[in-house]
Amino acid sequence: MQDHNKQAMAGLTPAALGVVYGDIGTSPLYTLRECFTGHGIATTPENILGILSLIFWSLIFVVSLKYVAFILRADNRGEGGIMSLMALARHYSSHAARWKVVMLGLFGAALFYGDAIITPAISVLSATEGLEVITPELKMWVLPMSIGVLMGLFMLQRFGTASVGALFGPVMLTWFTILALLGLLHIAQNPAVLAALNPYCAINFVHHHGLGAFLTMGSVVLALTGAEALYADMGHFGKKPIRLAWFSLVLKPLVLNYFGQGALLIARPEAIKNPFFLLAPDWALFPLVIVATLATVIASQAVISGAYSLTRRAIQLGYCPRMAILHTSEKEIGQIYMPFINWGLLVAVLVVVVLFKSSDALASAYGIAVTGTMLITTVLFYVVARANWHWSMPMALGVATLFGLIDMVFFSANVLKLFSGGWLPLVIGLGIFVLMTTGKRPGSADGTAA
Repeated sequence: MQDHNKQAMAGLTPAALGVVYGDIGTSPLYTLRECFTGHGIATTPENILGILSLIFWSLIFVVSLKYVAFILRADNRGEGGIMSLMALARHYSSHAARWKVVMLGLFGAALFYGDAIITPAISVLSATEGLEVITPELKMWVLPMSIGVLMGLFMLQRFGTASVGALFGPVMLTWFTILALLGLLHIAQNPAVLAALNPYCAINFVHHHGLGAFLTMGSVVLALTGAEALYADMGHFGKKPIRLAWFSLVLKPLVLNYFGQGALLIARPEAIKNPFFLLAPDWALFPLVIVATLATVIASQAVISGAYSLTRRAIQLGYCPRMAILHTSEKEIGQIYMPFINWGLLVAVLVVVVLFKSSDALASAYGIAVTGTMLITTVLFYVVARANWHWSMPMALGVATLFGLIDMVFFSANVLKLFSGGWLPLVIGLGIFVLMTTGKRPGSADGTAA
């Protein structure tokens, strides 16, 4: 039995790497560049170290501590995601507080759909824009190539998460290896960049830049995109493979690549135009664009699978009309495919790509949906910690306050982007929220639906 569990874990961990961590794993394509774009922050060594330190400690506190260590504990019969968290919180709340919990959960879920539309668009665009680094003449192919890649991804969905994950796992393993190697190459040339591991660099950056540092936090959060999808995809793989993949295969390559980009920028500040692709030697650019495009296709899988799980839970709780749910695995009940959601997402993603045309334009739209859902998750986590796990008030309040303050900083920094693209996920989220609250079916409302 123990050997069987080990074999299952060995099979699920690479698949989880492919499906769950594609989103956060492709954030190095655009995060550091966006931190210096439009905020008036010069690419000086001190600023580079400060922003790297903010990125590193955000990964530790938000992803490693909040989601991997704490939020993954909140599973509802093996299912994750904000709807499952809402069901747990609602079930144990007093009658007076129950409607507040439901409204929070539904709005957080609605915002997640905005994330599920923007993530594939920004991820694939950021990869295909590597063509411009090779030669500006290829810029005309960025948009058509992005559209073709996205259509192929959504057509693959009918084969199921397990099949897609098995295909994507080796690609993502290659991707994270490349991230680590490119980062190490430049860190070795400028090891002083490792000073950013010291949180003082982040504190010093915030102290000296004030409002500029606050605005930069709206871009730092791009390094965390995919954390909510990590929780939403728990039903597809289980918490153990997700935790194992994060600590053994994902976190270190991400940190190495961000620090490698920082080392490059200290040596060549002009590389800020695209620090990720400029990490690579000229001869490796075209293969890197191909691998990056494959990785961003996989990045999109995390939120697509999360959208399936979220919709199924909404149907079970009576907040969404019934629709076809196809089970794609005989072993894992959480692995599903929903044709209506799949094709609806594809249409919405293509509209967004054509409307915004570049990853820079989409970056402004990205943060509100992610940070809004993160903040609501923290509030619901507090309710579950007190009611389900019977944590003491000081412990539950202390943990929730720590995470809530971080979430609030990220969310408020992104609210300032409202008129430069941030309106998009809010419009999507509000539309879906209205549909879920007005289309409530009687019954299936106790949060215990199977």
